[in-house]
Amino acid sequence: MIFATPWVLLALAALPLLWWLLRITPPSPHTVAFPAIRLLFGLTAPEETPARTPWWLLALRMLAAALVIVGLARPVLDAGASLAGGGPLVLVVDDGWAAAPDWSRRMAAASGVLDRAERAGRDVALLTTAPSEADAASPVASVAMPVAELRPRLSALRPKPWPVDRTAAAAALRPWAGRGGAAYVADGLAGPGWDSFAAALAAIGPVTVLRDEVPPARLLLPPRAEVDRLVARLQQAPRPLPETVAVLAQSGDARTLARVEATIPAGTGTVELPILLPPELRNRLSRLVVEGPPSAGGVVLLDERWRRRPVGLLAGDAVAAAIPLSGMLYYLRRALDPYVELRVGDLASLLSREISVLILADHVVAAGPEAAMLANWVEKGGLLLRFAGPRVAQGRASDMAEQPDALLPVTLLAGDRQLGGAMSWSQPAGLDDFPPNSPFAGLKVPAEVRVTRQVLAQPDAHLAAATWARLADGTPLVTQATRGLGRVVLFHTTANADWSDLALSGLFVDMLRRLVALSAGISGITEADGTRLAPVETLDGFGVAGPPQAAAAALTAGEIATAAASPRHPPGLYGPESGRRTLNLGTRHPPLVAAPPVPGAREEPVAGAAPERLLAPWLLAAALALLAIDLLLSLRLRGLFRARAGAGAAVLLLAVALPAQAQTLLPSPPPPNPALVTQLAYVVTGDAQVDGIVRAGLLGLSDYVNRRTNAALGEPAPVTPGETDLSFYPLLYWPIVPGSPKLSGAAVTALNAFMAHGGIILIDTRNGGSGEGFNAGSEAALAQLAQNLAVPPLAPLTPQHVLARSFYLLHDFPGRFDGDDVWVQRAQDRTNDSVSPVIIGGHDWAAAWAIDAQGRNPYATLPGGARQRTLAYRFGVNLVMYALTGNYKGDQVHIPAILERLGQ
Repeated sequence: MIFATPWVLLALAALPLLWWLLRITPPSPHTVAFPAIRLLFGLTAPEETPARTPWWLLALRMLAAALVIVGLARPVLDAGASLAGGGPLVLVVDDGWAAAPDWSRRMAAASGVLDRAERAGRDVALLTTAPSEADAASPVASVAMPVAELRPRLSALRPKPWPVDRTAAAAALRPWAGRGGAAYVADGLAGPGWDSFAAALAAIGPVTVLRDEVPPARLLLPPRAEVDRLVARLQQAPRPLPETVAVLAQSGDARTLARVEATIPAGTGTVELPILLPPELRNRLSRLVVEGPPSAGGVVLLDERWRRRPVGLLAGDAVAAAIPLSGMLYYLRRALDPYVELRVGDLASLLSREISVLILADHVVAAGPEAAMLANWVEKGGLLLRFAGPRVAQGRASDMAEQPDALLPVTLLAGDRQLGGAMSWSQPAGLDDFPPNSPFAGLKVPAEVRVTRQVLAQPDAHLAAATWARLADGTPLVTQATRGLGRVVLFHTTANADWSDLALSGLFVDMLRRLVALSAGISGITEADGTRLAPVETLDGFGVAGPPQAAAAALTAGEIATAAASPRHPPGLYGPESGRRTLNLGTRHPPLVAAPPVPGAREEPVAGAAPERLLAPWLLAAALALLAIDLLLSLRLRGLFRARAGAGAAVLLLAVALPAQAQTLLPSPPPPNPALVTQLAYVVTGDAQVDGIVRAGLLGLSDYVNRRTNAALGEPAPVTPGETDLSFYPLLYWPIVPGSPKLSGAAVTALNAFMAHGGIILIDTRNGGSGEGFNAGSEAALAQLAQNLAVPPLAPLTPQHVLARSFYLLHDFPGRFDGDDVWVQRAQDRTNDSVSPVIIGGHDWAAAWAIDAQGRNPYATLPGGARQRTLAYRFGVNLVMYALTGNYKGDQVHIPAILERLGQ
């Protein structure tokens, strides 16, 4: 404990004098009956001797005086050690991604440093070590200024989603050498430029370093895609004890599709976590997240490079298709198996499941049900990849007048063309360079690839635009055509080595991979392409996606594959929807290593000390309380005490004496009378967490309604149907908890009566739309709880319903989640004056409305963010207005017709 103004303690030396002065007190007066004046003659006034103050009252007064003196000296508990040195202090704060997991503790530690500097009367300069996100400028120290002026700057700091730049920070520290001292709130990691940074820090003067013994930061590296799994890779600074970590695999709507755990052994910094998911679910993954405190390093965004698209294989001769080295599917399997999920079967079974690409190897599509099925699939967005062969050539030659196979991108000439051989004058042809409009553009053509046989396309005006690859003599080798939302692609040679040795080359693999990527809607943007991809959505230091930072710039696909995260290139999503790429912090980041000590520095833990506490208010309050007691005792000794007046004075003095901090010790006021205050109510579920969220949500909604409407809502009331009188409440919020017991008869009766007399029940399953799976089992629980309730027939809530326009005009009704229907009484039912007695949904509105003690929203709204929360509040306002006014807004619609009738 320290004293902010220790000189005040000198007043304690005057306590003996105060003791001497307080020893004497006036004698108690006597009450004498006043007789006639003549009776006063001859009275002799007795000599009065001053009375001594009782020792215990004197001790009480001395204690009160001592408390006042000590309180005015402003004692501070848990103040920490004083900062060494004199002159200005340089406060250095690591604000890169590694500081995000315990950012609040670091800010509290930095604030404690400012408190110590303020008590010492030292000016402080602030230096953050991460480059600025506004203009990508290198770290620069501010000028030294009073602590009061620096506090707003410190409060405005937020962690950046890129590493710190200690080389630039060292350059910013060198002008401060020998001028005072430094305090360094460190993230605990070493990195490029650490030695020069530590030397520049030590050169300033005495240094205090605040950091954790073990850096808490964890970095998620881009995963490794394998045939049957996705392998997440996590890195941290080696720790002395083994630790268990978990990684969540999430879809684009923030639903968790898998959770995997692994133990990092002591002294080891990396671990791999295999994620096994069916291909349908794996292809929905959009991000991997480290479970625990959020940071940009704990998030990896996924794009098409990590997805395994399902590809179907079908050959004209199913028996011979898999024969090694000669089968039509042999080389296709080996080329695609490491990158996609291969499926083999008949056409009906292949198309019965989700599939991205269907490859037909020398398979003739005859007119009929098979052709109709394939055409329908292609028009809905499928990619049909076909390879020529003897069957395709023979099928065309069998009928010169009519094309028997309609699912070809171009019209084929009869038969096939042979290049080379004893019966041909020509030689096998090589491949020409790929045209710029081809998805194969940028691939290097091997000189050894030769084609000896092909089917020929009939020349027409559109053939050049439909050609993606051609031979050196100009004849098409790969052609394509769009059909509806899909595409048909034809290789004019075989998928094996019979007609060419393309299948034996690495080019064959690259071409197939480009086509599979094309099936997912990705444009022809490749790493070799120079197309620049602008940032669309970037991560902040906590790993939360948002609009791009001001300094963010575009990159090519090739640059994204190797770029390091920086203010110019923050981690996030780049490029259009059809060709989106992700840049992750872990793509190019040095290994995480704990930083060595700064030479000569004194180290303190970031969270080792309790927060500072001022004792002055409590000491002064105790002194006032003792003086109040002294007053009562003095009045008693002088005979002037009146019981009622004394009690009132004591209560008044004690009320003034108690500081604001002591108000928590007083009993909470009784709940308001529901007959006098309009309150929202919620059904108590027995789950403390759910009940707390709902109460916080209704508090937030009540505050929002009070600020934006003329309604005056009190604090929400917890109710138990069957025990609480529900007639006082216009709206009842009922969260569904799986496993809840059946309603009692009294509860059913109370709820039915509540709905019959105009009350509205909002039933929330908390498991709808983007929140599907968050509250599994809630639908079954709702079906069980609502068995005996008088729920009318329901219909989806539409923008034409009165509830959608009772205050705001709404088209969506989200909560914490979005994307599911909200159900209300259907319009045909006129019971209850056309006001729906029950509203059912699963958007978890209470979590979206909830506020904590600081007025912040503790629960994220998925996937729409701040805009979605605003709509959730507006839906809540409409809900309250609907409960208070019924179909009033609906009646307003008919006002023109009513006025017209009155005019007639």
